[in-house]
Amino acid sequence: MADLFERILLLKKSPIFSEVATEDLRSVALELEDEQYFKGDKVFEINNYGDFMYILQNGKIGISLESDPDANKYLATLTAGDCFGEMNLLDDQPRSATAVALEDSHLLSLEKSRLHGLIIHYPELSLGIMKSMSLRLRNANLLAKAGN
Repeated sequence: MADLFERILLLKKSPIFSEVATEDLRSVALELEDEQYFKGDKVFEINNYGDFMYILQNGKIGISLESDPDANKYLATLTAGDCFGEMNLLDDQPRSATAVALEDSHLLSLEKSRLHGLIIHYPELSLGIMKSMSLRLRNANLLAKAGN
């Protein structure tokens, strides 16, 4: 298990929590659960509902629009510090992709009700998350514009 300081550093580097105040990240870090996935394991599948978001501590996760991990068609390959699965916690929609462990991976997970509880107790946390999400959307728009 990562110690508290390592978890806070990992959160600060992650795209969804990068704009959250460090003192609020301590509370988030305490709510994270350790999970281990082995190469080929599905973390979650497209169109399923989920109650967890994940931060990759080490290993590699492939993100695909296919439900079959053998398709080997990945939109993205995630590495340490990347987070995924957060959209479902915020919009209550089915998963938009499948996440598969491309190698043995250690993840930290955050359950939806725990995130909601944190936001109730630390309202500034939601502002930091919204700012991070907004910056990610702006960056995605810039990348899409550059691709045209």
